[in-house]
Amino acid sequence: MKLLLNIDVDDLQRAEAFYCAAFGLVPGRRFDGVIELLGAEAPIYLLQKAPGSEGASGSRRDYARHWTPVHCDVVVDDLEVALQRALTAGAVAEGPVREAEWGRIVQVADPFGHGWCLLQFLGRGYDEIQR
Repeated sequence: MKLLLNIDVDDLQRAEAFYCAAFGLVPGRRFDGVIELLGAEAPIYLLQKAPGSEGASGSRRDYARHWTPVHCDVVVDDLEVALQRALTAGAVAEGPVREAEWGRIVQVADPFGHGWCLLQFLGRGYDEIQR
C-alpha cells in the first residue's frame, strides 16, 4: 500500500510556506491548484480549495479550526525545538506538552484549521505500552 496525504487549503503559497517552515518539507511537483511536498514518509499534496466550496460529503469547506476524527502526527527528535519551529511558522498551540509512558506530545493547529500532534518518542516509544 502507498499512502498519500491530501490537505485542503485556501491559499497554496501561504500553505507551502507554512508546511516547509514548520515541518522542514520541500516542494516537489506542481500541478494546477496542487503542490506536492516531500520530506515525510508519505508525500503530502496541498490542494487549493475555496472556502465555502463543496466537500466530499456535501459539507462546505471552512478553514476555521475544526475537529475531525483523522489527524496527523509528526514524530520529532526534540519536542521543544519542533514546537517552536511550528509556532514561528504560524501554528497555534492547543494545550501544554503532555508526558506519557511512550514519550511526549503537544497538539497544534495549522493556519488552515487542521489539527496536528507533535510526538517525541522516549525509550522504546509505543513498545513501552505494548500489551
